[in-house]
Amino acid sequence: MTNSDSSTTPSLGVVGTLVLFGLAAVLLYAATHFGIPTFAARTGIEPVLLWFAFAGLGVFVPLLAIAAVLLWREGQLFSRGMFRDRLRFRALTMADWGWSLAGLAAIGILGAVSLAVVQLVFSKTSLHPSFMAMDPLTPDRYWILLAWLLFWVANILGEEVLWRGVVLPRQETAFGNKAWLANAAGWLLFHLPFGLTMLLTLWPILFILPYIVQRRQNTWTGVIIHAGLNGPGFLAVAFGLA
Repeated sequence: MTNSDSSTTPSLGVVGTLVLFGLAAVLLYAATHFGIPTFAARTGIEPVLLWFAFAGLGVFVPLLAIAAVLLWREGQLFSRGMFRDRLRFRALTMADWGWSLAGLAAIGILGAVSLAVVQLVFSKTSLHPSFMAMDPLTPDRYWILLAWLLFWVANILGEEVLWRGVVLPRQETAFGNKAWLANAAGWLLFHLPFGLTMLLTLWPILFILPYIVQRRQNTWTGVIIHAGLNGPGFLAVAFGLA
């Protein structure tokens, strides 16, 4: 499951994992618990739009910047070869597609079961964080989809480039075949600001996605799974289907 060239990649052990994912968690906490509530109260702007702005510009764009800095410190040249060999954005094989689609199916099934259990145990608790609150879209508000599309790209690329493209190979140097577990634990730490009930429904993707990316040694599998869940999930909420 590990890359044969992982020995040439800088190591990222327990402390580095905690620091890097912890810093990102602080950014996410600041956006969701301070920035969005404060601006929503003062401006009356719909929370979901503030989520796009604060999380997009305050969290996911900085994640891309951190990825660029780490690559620069490694002496990496920003080239097609770097994206293929270092970040592991490689041509997808049929097996890669199979693992990605199987991962999506497994996460969907386990997520649905987890959601049912959470709704049973926490019946009075909202599963949608207040900072993502929105009314179902009407034709005069379809422009929000364009704002979401820009945010969606920043979200998926910001996380997958850093967490799976840059960080996971470093964790492989430190943890070997168990690197996906370290990556999953770090990703769980990053999502702590979402709260307990959300984490109880997110755990399937938090663990399955890193496993598949390490297993296939292809970051595109993570992009497919992440985008394949986040995209339809948002659209279902946006059109009042969830």
